[in-house]
Amino acid sequence: MFKFLFERDTWQEVFDSFSKNKLRSILTMVGVWWGILLLIGLLGSARGLENSFNRLFGSFATNSVFVWGQNTSKPFKGFQEGKQVRLTLTDAKKVEENIEGIEFVLPRSQQSVTITRNFLSGSFQMAGDYPLLDQLQKKKLIHGRFINQNDIDDKKKTAVISEDAYKQLFEKNEDAIGKYIEVNGINFIVVGVFEVSNMNMGPSTDVHIPFTTFQQIYNRGDRIGWMMITGKPEYDIKQIEEDTKLLLKNLNNVHPEDTRAFGSFNLGKEFAKVTGFLVGMQFLTWFVGIATLIAGVFAIGNILLITVKERTKEIGIRRALGATPFEIKRQIVLEAVFLTIVAGVFGIITGGWILIGLDAAFGQGPDAAIVNASVSIAVVFIALIILVILGTLIGLIPAFKATSIKPIEALREE
Repeated sequence: MFKFLFERDTWQEVFDSFSKNKLRSILTMVGVWWGILLLIGLLGSARGLENSFNRLFGSFATNSVFVWGQNTSKPFKGFQEGKQVRLTLTDAKKVEENIEGIEFVLPRSQQSVTITRNFLSGSFQMAGDYPLLDQLQKKKLIHGRFINQNDIDDKKKTAVISEDAYKQLFEKNEDAIGKYIEVNGINFIVVGVFEVSNMNMGPSTDVHIPFTTFQQIYNRGDRIGWMMITGKPEYDIKQIEEDTKLLLKNLNNVHPEDTRAFGSFNLGKEFAKVTGFLVGMQFLTWFVGIATLIAGVFAIGNILLITVKERTKEIGIRRALGATPFEIKRQIVLEAVFLTIVAGVFGIITGGWILIGLDAAFGQGPDAAIVNASVSIAVVFIALIILVILGTLIGLIPAFKATSIKPIEALREE
């Protein structure tokens, strides 16, 4: 059936047809070229944005919500409006035990401190944390380690400091591990140095010390600053947030309709918004690209209709010499498919060059806006298949037009 594809005469006729109308053929192919270029370029850019987003949030448990106490806005059970709500470790434990769908509850506390070392000093934010923090918000350690369970159990005076704190307190290239820093008059040994992230969830922190040590030296007792709640993947984090606030209201004698007593930031909800935007962007890209492709392919169909009219006498001679309607049709369809594929391949190559340029211009460094802008081989194959299908369908229109002319009328055409 496809034997004619390997015949020299078939392709000679294709090239003869195009060589007679070089400018027209090139202009016709521009529409398809532009459509596939848009498809590849926009899809690659969308993938680059998605990669950048995933790199920023890759170290975070995104199905999370942060909850902290504020001041009440309604009187309740003898308490006046404006009562300050203070969360406790007991609250955190009750939330973990009673709210469905929770995977982790991480209590945290924070304090502004002055840190000195030799003749160097600076003001920083210091947090009391559990080792779990490194699992939920992965720290990029440059040197040393993060807080471990022994630090918690023994209430050790160990500290993990940020790269910024290191630069202020230590000489360039000095090894900080094992060295002491003085925090508000108390000595801590540095066990780790971490890279500062551009995506800080919650208050920014320069120094992490064991949670138990923090509670002891600042006499916090059972009180905590806030809690980070992580839901299981199959559960709705918005529902977990609502259930948590309702439980905390009951535990702290807060009016059920008080909307100001507890503050929160739902990372999962914000993450879903961005994810939805990326999905919508990819859908829009496919829509725009395919719509442009269809417009370009229709242009090819229109040009072939004109070509068929110009070749009416030639088609009549071929019919008179014994060419069947099927042979005429397949030749016209082949020309349409050939045009679309050639234009499409050029579009794919050009789109690839554009993505390489985008990656070189915007994809370098830790703050890159577009990371590895690219499209998969599957997308390229899908685009080519779409081109073949569209080229075949649009080629049928001039093909049927060519075979609808009777041979004797075609021979009379001037």
